[in-house]
Amino acid sequence: MGELLSHLQLGLSVAGSPVNLFYCLVGALAGTLIGVLPGLGPVTTVAMLLPITYYLDPTSALIMLAGIYYGAQYGGSTTAILVNMPGENSSVVTAIDGYQMARKGRAGAALAVAALASLFAGCVATFGLAGAAPIMAKLVLVFGAPEYFALMVLGLVASIAMANGDPLKAIAMIALGILLSLVGTDPSSGLLRMTMGIPELVDGVDFVPLAIGLFAVPEILANLRAPQEHGVLQSKLKDLWPNRKEASRAWPAAVRGTIIGSVLGILPGGGATLASFISYTTEKKLSRYPKEFGQGAVEGVAGPEAANNAGAQTSFIPLLTLGIPGNALMALLAGAMTLHGIQPGPLVMTSNPDLFWGLIASMWIGNLMLVVINLPLIGIWVSMLKIPYRLFGPALLVFCCIGAFSVNNSGFDVLMMMAFSLLGYAMMKWKFEAAPLVLAFVLGPMMEDNLRRTLLLAHGDASVLVTRPISAGILLVAVAVLVLLALPAIRRGRKAAFVEET
Repeated sequence: MGELLSHLQLGLSVAGSPVNLFYCLVGALAGTLIGVLPGLGPVTTVAMLLPITYYLDPTSALIMLAGIYYGAQYGGSTTAILVNMPGENSSVVTAIDGYQMARKGRAGAALAVAALASLFAGCVATFGLAGAAPIMAKLVLVFGAPEYFALMVLGLVASIAMANGDPLKAIAMIALGILLSLVGTDPSSGLLRMTMGIPELVDGVDFVPLAIGLFAVPEILANLRAPQEHGVLQSKLKDLWPNRKEASRAWPAAVRGTIIGSVLGILPGGGATLASFISYTTEKKLSRYPKEFGQGAVEGVAGPEAANNAGAQTSFIPLLTLGIPGNALMALLAGAMTLHGIQPGPLVMTSNPDLFWGLIASMWIGNLMLVVINLPLIGIWVSMLKIPYRLFGPALLVFCCIGAFSVNNSGFDVLMMMAFSLLGYAMMKWKFEAAPLVLAFVLGPMMEDNLRRTLLLAHGDASVLVTRPISAGILLVAVAVLVLLALPAIRRGRKAAFVEET
């Protein structure tokens, strides 16, 4: 415990510096804004901001990007409650009862419950992150190359399980991501692979144009094609605090939501959205007033909001301890770390303790900032919905082009971004998800390196992967997940769950 407190003291000193406080505030504000605006999610925003982080200190960059992620959970609840339009997928459930509370004149109470539940969950989950991460990092230090390779295989299989839609499409995206990660110079032999005679591909496909092209541009184009108008709730906010009955029903739901979100956030492919849906289902089953759900039950706001924020915090654990991003946004953060020459994984804690503990401590500070700045600025956030998307959509496209160019000052990167934009838009139309592709692209080089080292140490004998107990156990879990996905009952259940989610 004493060692943990000293590490947290180090983190608070790093996160509390004026520069890092500024970037934490920028991330929290930007996250709230993109959470408020439907169609502009944290993945899209982080993808667009990756070029900016190239010029920042790594700690400041990650603090800002992390603030965008958990800040979006706060912003999404504001519009979900006030205008029945979730700014984030994880706030879809909040809209069910939050908007009904607003229609009954309890909008202020619903917003306060959402903010306080998120604050509680964020603080508790961050403390859990601080305690669990060092333990997991020490455990994985005993892993060798076979275990790391097996762990990455499991991460990719988990991304198939959590992908929305046909698992075969997710597998295809993983294969494409691995192929793209292999483009460039072979690190062992020095031979060129799949460069097609293009000199700019000698160093491989750059992560920034890939991320912007697959996530940001297609999302902007889709929103430009179908701009949405929202009717803003006209009633004034009053009683910006839950009454005694609402508070007594909200706090147990917030505690349960925190537990659910903290556990599911650790799982690859879990995160905020899945946690909020499971929390809502749990609260409806446990409630003494199940008929009130859908009519303005306060538990339907407190539980999911606590769950999505806790899931957002603990989803950093696989990235920081195992080096495996559990979802698309974590893959982008892993890309941001590699841009600065930092390898995600257990060694981050020892090689970059300022970054590791500073990032964790900034989450406490950021969650406090979000509560302080969100409730007074509710009117401003809602008024943002009145701005037609056609006014700032083209500006975002220009910003994407500038960002792709600025990293290497290369027009080729802009062309690459355009090519990936066409691919991303086609994937969106044909229901292929970009997240498995990006996860495979990030993990591809690490998988190749660990597989190569495994085969070198075993003199070319690949059976070492199934003769070592830990790697064999991890691969067995991955195979079991694939078998379960192939079962008709599981496939029908996944399809029904995703239809309900959308």
